[in-house]
Amino acid sequence: MSSSPRPPFIRLGAFYFFYFAVIGGFMPYWGLYLQSLGFNAEAIGQLMAVVMATRIIAPNFWGYIADSTGRRLRLVRIGAFMICIGWLGVFVAREFWPLAAVLLAYGFFQNAILAQFEAVTMAHLGRQRERYSQVRVWGSLGFIVTGTGLGLAFDHYDVAMLPLALLACAVATWLASLFVPDIATPTRHEADSNVWQLLKQTPVWSFFLAHFLLQLSHAPYYTFYSIFLEEHGYSRTHIGWLWGVGVFAEVAIFIVMHKFLPWVGEQRLMLISLLLAALRWVLIGQFVDTVEVIWLAQLLHAASFATFHAAAMTRIYRYFGDGNQGQGQAVYSMLWGTGVALGSWWVGMLWAPDTGPWIFTVAAGLCVLAFIALHYGARRSLPTISA
Repeated sequence: MSSSPRPPFIRLGAFYFFYFAVIGGFMPYWGLYLQSLGFNAEAIGQLMAVVMATRIIAPNFWGYIADSTGRRLRLVRIGAFMICIGWLGVFVAREFWPLAAVLLAYGFFQNAILAQFEAVTMAHLGRQRERYSQVRVWGSLGFIVTGTGLGLAFDHYDVAMLPLALLACAVATWLASLFVPDIATPTRHEADSNVWQLLKQTPVWSFFLAHFLLQLSHAPYYTFYSIFLEEHGYSRTHIGWLWGVGVFAEVAIFIVMHKFLPWVGEQRLMLISLLLAALRWVLIGQFVDTVEVIWLAQLLHAASFATFHAAAMTRIYRYFGDGNQGQGQAVYSMLWGTGVALGSWWVGMLWAPDTGPWIFTVAAGLCVLAFIALHYGARRSLPTISA
């Protein structure tokens, strides 16, 4: 596989920055925006599920095309442009079904292009794949900028400005994709390992099951965390800073991960991450009125997301090699969306001011199940895939 002599770190980082700036505005404040339109908790959960459910089909669809053609960056650019077009519909959709249709179109592209850009990034890094976290950290910084910045703004301005802010970030994402240099990526050949055969191997399916359960546990956080905090007296500025400090912890981990990961090992790192994620949900659910504990819980975002994700990227590359990278990334993304979509739907039906604490406690239990699944898979022999 060919790769650039000097990876374009700044241009890759710019794409991650603006892509996650969209998510940094969407995840903390989308529920509050829908609430301002008069939607109840069940409808909010369903609309969030619509966006996340697109990860079930879109990544695999795009992954198949990308692995067949090798034109990953072209697909990323098309998808980034279509995100801008789709997001325009939010300005006119105010009822449930029109808004669901707009979010379905938006999510189809938003949730599909990241898996292919991850493969582009890995191709550019070549033998420097351990430096992935140093590129991905720019996505975390983009999340912080919109997550905290919009929190400050929404204490003084109407949350109705959210779609405009997200559209601006979406346009910047598309423009950033145009400056990323193209690079040849492997295409799938008949000689390559069959993806389905890979997925049936115990270490592989147990890894993906653990990943799915972890994302299922994140659904209350992604969909109702801001609402939960506001119900307990937190200002939107405070909420923004809490989202920001969580991603700041993520940034700190990404900066050192290229040294930390080889030392600890991907399996041990993911197992530790799952236990700390369980602790995080317990702290949020049971100690929401204790500000210091909530700040501590947000620091654990470094474990519930950053360390697990960085280790998972290494494992996917090792399991799926070059020719099936797009499909491997697509399965990972699909299960991410499936977990959050199902969880958002479920939480939306159960959410009430007095149910939040035990819902987060159930989320902690899901992380324990994920730990058991991952530990079980590690007891079996790992697949041998040429990288």
